[in-house]
Parts: sequence; C-alpha cells; structure tokens
Amino acid sequence: MNDDDLDLFRAEMEGVRPVPQDKVAVNRPRPRPVPHQTQRDAAEVIDMLLTDAVDPDTIETGDELVYARPGLRRSTLRRLRRGEFAVTAELDLHGHTAGAAREALARFLPESRRLNQTCVRIIHGKGLRSPGKKPVLKAKIYRWLSQRDEVLAFASARPVDGGTGAVYVLLKRTLR
Repeated sequence: MNDDDLDLFRAEMEGVRPVPQDKVAVNRPRPRPVPHQTQRDAAEVIDMLLTDAVDPDTIETGDELVYARPGLRRSTLRRLRRGEFAVTAELDLHGHTAGAAREALARFLPESRRLNQTCVRIIHGKGLRSPGKKPVLKAKIYRWLSQRDEVLAFASARPVDGGTGAVYVLLKRTLR
C-alpha cells in the first residue's frame, strides 16, 4: 500500500465507529462425561443377578433348601432348620407366576423387616402341579433370597409347616 491509498482509506473511514462485538459469549457448562463402561458393567451385574444361576431342572420336589450368610453361627442355622424361631409372618406364592412372585417377595421382605419381624415363612410350593412335576418357584426363591441383603439365612420348613414346599427365612434386625 502506498501513502495515497492510505490517505484515501483514512478519508473514507472518517466518522466510522467500530461496531460493538457481535459475538455472544455462551457460558454453557460442558456436559458431564458419560461413563459408558461403568454403565455397561452395572447393566451386566444386574443382568447376572436377575438371571437364575440355579437350574430349576436340578432342584427336585423333595430337595431341602438351606442357605446361610458367611459368619452366621451354625447353631443359629440349626435352630432355624428345626423351626425353633417364632414365625411372625408368611407369604404364600402358590399360583403366582415367577414375575409376580418376585414382586411379592420384593414387597414382603422390606415390610417384614420394617415391622421388626425376624423369622418369616415363604410358601413356594413343591411343584406337584407344574408341568413335568418340577418345582418352578423353588429354585427362583433360592436365588432371590440368597441375593437379598436383609436375609441372613433360610432353610426348608418342617413337614408340619410345609416341608420342602416352604422356607423359614431369618431376617436382619432393624436398628432403631
């Protein structure tokens, strides 16, 4: 650019004021990163917990169910198996589908614990009316109860209380 051009440019620009900045500053917070792997891991754990690890074909009508959390005294489990704890509530799942039974159990256990009931009975049936005379809910009850944090132990009931078609369930006490 020569001096004439510069003088000409300045003459044309005389009286012109700069335009205020026309860019809008956006102060949107950045979105939080999505932990895709963590979500996949959590979904896998949930899926694993919801699938039944015990094959219903391996549990027979007369098989006894017994489960105790690590650290529970053997004498406590022995007393539970003998029916020495007072049963304060009962849930009868006869005629329930697996989904309905799971929902009923999910409502029953927290409510029993809220009422400070320490020993309850769940009647799942022996499966004598099921196709192939195989118990359907029995294996599912075993899996579901062993996954529940509030369950300390469970054992098949005495014959007078339903035998292998029912379980006594020992629940954690509620701290008040």
